[in-house]
Amino acid sequence: MQLGLVIGKATATIKHPSVRGQRLLLIQPLMADERRPDGFPLLVVDTLGAAVGETVMMTSDGRGARQLLKDDLSPVRWTTLGIRD
Repeated sequence: MQLGLVIGKATATIKHPSVRGQRLLLIQPLMADERRPDGFPLLVVDTLGAAVGETVMMTSDGRGARQLLKDDLSPVRWTTLGIRD
């Protein structure tokens, strides 16, 4: 689990069938101090409705993502777990 800042939305005209109808966000992972970036932005499937500028908890649990999307062949790895109040 890692905290990240939502920096944008993504749109794809060609995508894996398991991602059709899902919201895709660009999220900048954050260091423990929650101010400095921790690597490059990630493409994350969002089922919670996070908005640009919000801090979210995300996970790289690929198995959990496949269960969430109900597709054993989904290439999705990152998903949102929660939105910080």
